Amino acid sequence: MDSPHGAAVTAEDFGLKGPRGWAFRGVRLDAPPGALVAIEGPSGSGRTCLLLALTGRMRPSEGRAEVGGLRLPRQMAAVRRISALGPVPGVSELDPAFTVAEHLRERALLQRRYDGSLRALLRPRAERTAAARNRIEAALEAAGLDPATLPKAERTSVRDLERLEALRLSVALALIGRPRLLAVDDTDLKLSDAERAEAWGLLRSVADGGTTVLAVCSQAPGGAITVRTDNTDNTATTATEDITAADATDASEPAQAPEATAEKTTDEKTTDEGTADAFAETGRA
Repeated sequence: MDSPHGAAVTAEDFGLKGPRGWAFRGVRLDAPPGALVAIEGPSGSGRTCLLLALTGRMRPSEGRAEVGGLRLPRQMAAVRRISALGPVPGVSELDPAFTVAEHLRERALLQRRYDGSLRALLRPRAERTAAARNRIEAALEAAGLDPATLPKAERTSVRDLERLEALRLSVALALIGRPRLLAVDDTDLKLSDAERAEAWGLLRSVADGGTTVLAVCSQAPGGAITVRTDNTDNTATTATEDITAADATDASEPAQAPEATAEKTTDEKTTDEGTADAFAETGRA
């Protein structure tokens, strides 16, 4: 899949504090474009908070970080525009009642509304439809998901997907926007050894294609740049150990920011309105 050059990610003494204390603190990271970065640690150690902070979805409390040359927290909105979320519980979950085709069509509609140029929006309907189809096909290929192999092909509901198939669909949806940074939560949760190796192979191939990947896990794969969230010394290192079985009881961390405000920004309100329009086009209530 053709992808823009990945975003370099750097952080120095990066931390986020909420009402109950520090979610994470002292994180240091220096990842080049197209790197595979594993955010490693036990459940509840701030892994998801760090993932969301580095993608501009949560406001840090101290330190500094840059994503693709954009500074956090000053340019959080710009970081959100160049990054995309794969599966993150409570933030970017798949709708179990939706089919694979409905998810893909909805994402393509949202992508066209917010990221298409004026010239692209003025193209004939047939050209816009063909462009959307090509983008979807490229994303599915990059995610290694062939709808024809599913029980009901594209009409298969998310509830009928295996965990690894659902991961591939989530990654494909994120890649439709051709992000420079892809973030994935709970990468190795409830996967067998073989499935875990396949999941890491998928994310490594996305990184090899030029997109920087951040992935939350209980144990990092060999060769990944690794940041631990349960360490006092959170300097990023390169993991050399092989993948081992993850804790199958690992629970998802709360995705809500500890200090998130209830008031939405103007951009977020506009996005909500556009999402409703796309839902209407796809028949989703």
